[in-house]
Amino acid sequence: MSNVLTPAEEHGLRGFGLDSLLRQVYYRLPADTLVELSVRVSADARKRQLIYYRDGQPEVINVMLRPTGAMPDQVAYCHTVSLALIHALKRLPDLYMQDFAVREVVPLMPDEEKWLWDTWGPSQRENNPILGRLDATVDFTSPMWKDSLHFLEPNLSGVGGIHIGPTCEELVADVILPIMREVIPDLHLDCGLDMRETFIQEVNDHLEAIGRSGRTLCLIDPKYAGDGPAEFQALAEHYREMHGIKAVYADANELYAKDGEVWYEDSRIDIAYRGYEIRDLLAMEKEDGLDIEPFKILFRENRVISSIAGDFDHKSSWQILTDPQFTLKYFTADERHFFRRHVLWTRLLREGRTTDPEGQPIDLLEWVRRHQDMLVIKPNRSYGGDRVILGPSVGVGEWENMIEEALRGEPCVVQRLARITLGEFPVIKPDGTISIEPFYMVAGLFPTNYGLAMIGRASQKQVVNVAQGGGAYVILIGQYNKPFHGTGGQ
Repeated sequence: MSNVLTPAEEHGLRGFGLDSLLRQVYYRLPADTLVELSVRVSADARKRQLIYYRDGQPEVINVMLRPTGAMPDQVAYCHTVSLALIHALKRLPDLYMQDFAVREVVPLMPDEEKWLWDTWGPSQRENNPILGRLDATVDFTSPMWKDSLHFLEPNLSGVGGIHIGPTCEELVADVILPIMREVIPDLHLDCGLDMRETFIQEVNDHLEAIGRSGRTLCLIDPKYAGDGPAEFQALAEHYREMHGIKAVYADANELYAKDGEVWYEDSRIDIAYRGYEIRDLLAMEKEDGLDIEPFKILFRENRVISSIAGDFDHKSSWQILTDPQFTLKYFTADERHFFRRHVLWTRLLREGRTTDPEGQPIDLLEWVRRHQDMLVIKPNRSYGGDRVILGPSVGVGEWENMIEEALRGEPCVVQRLARITLGEFPVIKPDGTISIEPFYMVAGLFPTNYGLAMIGRASQKQVVNVAQGGGAYVILIGQYNKPFHGTGGQ
């Protein structure tokens, strides 16, 4: 055994030191200061439009009072891995078109498949715009932090957090950090990349690539639904005020086609960011008479972010990245290394043979029944933490019922259960008392060519999602320069 730390261990210990420093601040702050801080944060969150709607009623998103920290090299590594995953997922439309086995794993409905064949062409293949959020668990404080990085699922269209993430960071920088620096004056923390800015850079790059001279951006979302985060209006205002960009916010029903162009009110749309999946648009056409011609124009002319590749963000897409049947055929050795290390073993739950997490051949259903304690079952194309069943938390009978329901009805995946990171955050009780309580933590990673932006979600339930009543925590970039001496490393 060597008494010299490996670089990965040293970075993990520096992350632990940074996180310990941040936690110490809250043990030193007077109770009255924490209560006052909680009130200020909530009021500031409302002012900055950090709002989630439930049944038409606005709720202020809970911003955790303590930021967490990550080292620059840790963020750089996460960026490298997550960008490799995004590039792999961008290839799914082509793989779907050429490989029937891929079609079985990431199935499209017949109308969706027709949309793919009608709108996917050389322009989309060459310039394939995706703005994705990859949900992951990672413990930046562990000496083996790289091994703790596991990707739970992809979100490639209508992703949440573009406004929430950087706005939470600004709130923490303006309201919380000054108080923390009163306790520790030489605290060095910075906000990460602003995903609003990296997004608009990607928009401008794509417009240039496809030769579109206009710069009118339309953010398209179920504007009047009354459920979900209120982000698009705030984003449109940000781009108009901070960049002078013509940005408009529209519901799907408010777009119309005229003379081969797409319009919202009196604005001709050059590029759109969509909060709808194609299956949503098709359902709205059938049930409500939605005119989908504007969307077909935008997709055919490659003027939508995310492209139709965003509709392949099935949870089963992880099977394409973890099943040797596909990885050995379509991906490089470097990509396979990242997939093996960081993508959770996932399979579409169905009868048949496949390989287990160690690559050994198995009968899938028999293996899933025998290994309930290490697995989770999720609907393949749902979101918001909907109907996620953790194997260790249910009885054998409920697990068997979930398997049978998946075989009969809505497709589900089975996935290796991740070890969700636990962190401590101060909580103000209704009676004004303060406690430090554990929360499960999941990070949302937004990789672009310009770097990595991040947003954290925390919950006292193992299924971590703002839609399930969780809160947002901020990951700041920091330094911890004290040397470490240890006995780790081979």
